[in-house]
Amino acid sequence: MSEHTTDRGGIRLERSRSDRMLAGVAGGLGAYFELHPAVFRVAFVVLTLMGGAGLLIYLAAALVMPDEGKEDSFATAALRRRRHRPWLLIALGLLSVFVLAVLSEVPVWSEGDAWLFLLVAGALVIGLTWYAVAGARSGWLRGLGIVVASLVVLLVVLVAAFLATFDVHLGDGIDQRTVAPAGVDDLRGRYELGIGELVFDLRSVAFPRGETTLDVRVDAGRIYVLLPEEVTLRAVAEAKLGEIDLLGWHVEGWEVDQQVDETGTRLLVLDASVGIGEIEVERGLR
Repeated sequence: MSEHTTDRGGIRLERSRSDRMLAGVAGGLGAYFELHPAVFRVAFVVLTLMGGAGLLIYLAAALVMPDEGKEDSFATAALRRRRHRPWLLIALGLLSVFVLAVLSEVPVWSEGDAWLFLLVAGALVIGLTWYAVAGARSGWLRGLGIVVASLVVLLVVLVAAFLATFDVHLGDGIDQRTVAPAGVDDLRGRYELGIGELVFDLRSVAFPRGETTLDVRVDAGRIYVLLPEEVTLRAVAEAKLGEIDLLGWHVEGWEVDQQVDETGTRLLVLDASVGIGEIEVERGLR
């Protein structure tokens, strides 16, 4: 068994030569875990379509897994050559995470909070590779550490993919909030929530003549608006993945939207959107 790869019953974790479509990562994972390689190929494709995470994981695996019959992977060979000058490799690793995020259209800085998790994933991949070269000398202990670290990297990247795909801003809060204003003066124009539920009970509000605007965004969760009977509604609602029900008009799926355009002397103009979740508006008696 190679000093730098994990071992399970004499089977090395390495990229397959006989069962490969690209770099042999899925074939090697299939042989090691005794699963059909198609399972891993489907997972890589799905994660790639959901924001590019599959590409990031695949390339990281191709770097840290040695080719079949070889002792070192690309990463371990590079680290051996630059053991005393690792900063260039660290910089290149972080830069590669950034470039992959941009190429896969993952929002890196301005949208969502995925960038932080991508940087953490990149740092963990670098640390995992370094540990494979210079870690503890106990084979089973090092193997266990690599497996655990790999699972952590996978989890972090999955979280980043979720945040990027649905443009989730954790800084906007994780909460379950109910807004029940006494009048329109207590109703702010815009509400935002990262993850959770925003409920608007407007049945006690005496709406003035004309238009009252309400702009609501929940990145992952639910928006529920309860209107008084005498108020009419003009609404535009969007969901990247989920369902929308505006006064009985229902739609669900991926990239869906729904509109209602009523007329009246007292009108609520609603602009609502969710990344993943549900939007529901209905009328109720006071």
